[in-house]
Amino acid sequence: MRSRGGLVLLALGLVAALTVGCSSGDGGIRRTGDRVTVAEAGALADVLHRNRLEGGAAFVVTAPYSTGVVLTLTGEIDFRRSEGRAQAVTTFPDGRPDDTRTVFFSAQDLWVGDVPGMREALNHAGARRVSYLRRPLSAPGAPDGTPLMDVIVRIVSGLSAPSADPAADFLGPGYTWQGQRSIDSRLASLFRLHDGRTVAVAASGNLLLQYVAPLEDGRFDVTVTLSDQGPRAIDLPGDDETATVARYRAVATSLGV
Repeated sequence: MRSRGGLVLLALGLVAALTVGCSSGDGGIRRTGDRVTVAEAGALADVLHRNRLEGGAAFVVTAPYSTGVVLTLTGEIDFRRSEGRAQAVTTFPDGRPDDTRTVFFSAQDLWVGDVPGMREALNHAGARRVSYLRRPLSAPGAPDGTPLMDVIVRIVSGLSAPSADPAADFLGPGYTWQGQRSIDSRLASLFRLHDGRTVAVAASGNLLLQYVAPLEDGRFDVTVTLSDQGPRAIDLPGDDETATVARYRAVATSLGV
C-alpha cells in the first residue's frame, strides 16, 4: 500500500499542535470557532506527555485512501517504547476479499505476518519456520514515496512526548474550539489546528481520544481513536520467527509487504 507522490508525515509536528479543554472566558458560553483559552493551552501543553505517563493505549486507525477502499488498524501501543501491534484489514468496494495481516512495529522497524501464502512462499525460498517479514520503516519523504502503513505507524507512535511543552506555544491564531461530541461513549471537546488537523480530548481527565490528520493535500484523512489508556507490554517477534525483506525481497514484493 504505497501512496502516490510521497506522503508528507504531518504527525512529526504533534508536540506543538494539539489543543484541549472546553472552558470559556465569555460567561461560560462557547461558540464554534472560538480561539483556545489560556486554560486550554495549559492543558494542551501536557496532553502528549500524559499519553507517555499513562504508558500506552488501545487504538483504531482508519484511512480511506482510495474510492471505497479503507485500511483499518486495530491494536495497542506501548508509548514509552514506541512499540505496537495491530491487525490491519483493507476492505474493497468491488467484492474482493478483505486483505488481512498482522503488523508489529518499533521506532525503527515494521514486521508483517499472517498474510495468506506468506509461510509457504518463505518456506519455498528457504526460510523455514518463519512467520514474519521485517523491514525498516521508510523515512518521511523517501524518493519512492512513503508507504501508507509506515505513515500510520509514525502517526500513532507520535502521539506521545517525554515532557510537557510551553503553554504559550498553543495560544497562536488558528487553534479553535469546534464543539463537543461523544466518542466511544465518552464526552469529548473537539479542536481544529491551524493546519487543518483536528483533535478530540476527553472532557473529563483531558486524555486524547481522537486525532485526525489530512494527508495528500486533504485527499483523505487518517483518524486515530485511542481508548483504555494504561501500561502495555508488546512482545515483538523474535529473530527465530523473522526473516528480513532485504534477504527475501521477491517474496515481500509479491505479497505487498
